[in-house]
Amino acid sequence: MPENSNGNVKSSLKDGVNTISFYHPAQNSLPAQLLDQLCVEIEKAGNNTNTSIIVLKSEGDRTFCAGASFDELVQIKDKAAGAEFFFGFAKVINACRKSPKIIIARIQGKAVGGGVGLAAAADYCLTTEAASIKLSELAIGIGPFVISPAVIRKIGLPAFSQLTIRAIDFQTAAWAKEKGLYNEVYPDIISMDAALDQLSQKLASYHPEALHGLKQILWEGTEDWDTLLAERAAISGELVLSEFTQQALKDFMEGKR
Repeated sequence: MPENSNGNVKSSLKDGVNTISFYHPAQNSLPAQLLDQLCVEIEKAGNNTNTSIIVLKSEGDRTFCAGASFDELVQIKDKAAGAEFFFGFAKVINACRKSPKIIIARIQGKAVGGGVGLAAAADYCLTTEAASIKLSELAIGIGPFVISPAVIRKIGLPAFSQLTIRAIDFQTAAWAKEKGLYNEVYPDIISMDAALDQLSQKLASYHPEALHGLKQILWEGTEDWDTLLAERAAISGELVLSEFTQQALKDFMEGKR
């Protein structure tokens, strides 16, 4: 496990497979700095002519991603700062969307909030049975506004409604696969990684222009997302300033909710 208390983002390229991994000691949550680094690495990998496939993963054997950093959320004091923070998630989703390379997500454990958004921004997801999902934003006075276009695109509006309204409830990996967020679910990390290695190596051997063409088809109709997600970030940035949300965040951090 990495020792950096501030977290980190790393990438490695082997045989055409560019693996981008992120880590944060708070259950792989994503503060602004890591969101920026993740965006940079996704763009770099996409522009690297030696990259055929991108694998997006987090470190550790438990939580995939706990979403936004609550420590940073409670420090937001104005609308501009709030919009900028949530725009970090928008930039990562748009980086995935606009990347010319197919992105496979490796999801070993729970995905919450923005973590669900990352899964939805990938083109294909391999997970373990432990990879349950939750959108808890409504319970803290905000909503999954930035990630909602990506999530709805994968699972549809009825499933998104259930996931959002049942804000404190986890849905299983099997549920996420049934609804279309996940593509393959494995009993454990070992079997997931074996399947991931096989799939990524096979994809890396395919014609790069065919893969690029597929990527464009997969994201047809999302050309307005640069503007749309920025607008959604501004909504979240304003809501996070409310007294309700600030108290809810503190309660969550103190284990009262």
